[in-house]
Amino acid sequence: MDVASTLTLFWIWNMTEAFTWVSTRQRIEAALRTRWFAFFTLALLSLLATSVFAHGVAEDDKLFIEQASGMQLIPFMYLGAKHMVTGYDHLLFLFGVVFFLYRMREVGIYVTLFAVGHSATLLYGVLSGTHVNPYIVDAIIGLSVVYKALDNMGAFKRVLGFQPNTKAAVLIFGFFHGFGLATKLQEFTLSQEGLVPNILAFNVGIEIGQLLALAAILIAMGFWRRSGAFWRQAFATNVVLMAAGFILMGHQITRYFIL
Repeated sequence: MDVASTLTLFWIWNMTEAFTWVSTRQRIEAALRTRWFAFFTLALLSLLATSVFAHGVAEDDKLFIEQASGMQLIPFMYLGAKHMVTGYDHLLFLFGVVFFLYRMREVGIYVTLFAVGHSATLLYGVLSGTHVNPYIVDAIIGLSVVYKALDNMGAFKRVLGFQPNTKAAVLIFGFFHGFGLATKLQEFTLSQEGLVPNILAFNVGIEIGQLLALAAILIAMGFWRRSGAFWRQAFATNVVLMAAGFILMGHQITRYFIL
């Protein structure tokens, strides 16, 4: 395990101690009794140790992006869809957003807000040349996962006494997810020839990938909810989701300070 991973684990431990108020003793014990809770927690730590959390762009894709010139709509659309489908940070947030949404109308509203948010800042960031620190942005993306897990567990109502506007939160965090996508493209020297249509195609691909991932999530959630185990496992699942968010935050904050 490298220095970043070690420091990240230390940071997560301290943050977990700070958030012990989130759950009651009975709920924590119930979560720990769930066998797959321990499995996924270990799996998350294993991913961290192998640096898989440094989600980026594949080497072949990097080569294509830097050599591309002129309009390449279909390839950029494919790259956008691929990045979203493999973007565990975006998918974790999306999973948290739809976790307790049952009506397709509600799913549509929240997913649209998320899409509007990340589309706006993706296009603005790349086309305007606005640069933001990728580690800080990715840490905020991790925070968005933590926020949604806490929201799903009802932590804000219990601790703060009120419920933050979830629609506004999804839109605002969507802006940061879009900047996160933009920072990935800003790592390369993009040809100005065909830049606008190519970035638009990349964004369309992002939305296609999001719809494909959302469909898979909703199908799996549908079976899970009908199994009868959903309400017994919902709290433990959001504890795991919160842990994943803290891991993402800790890894990126650690990289910010040591790289």
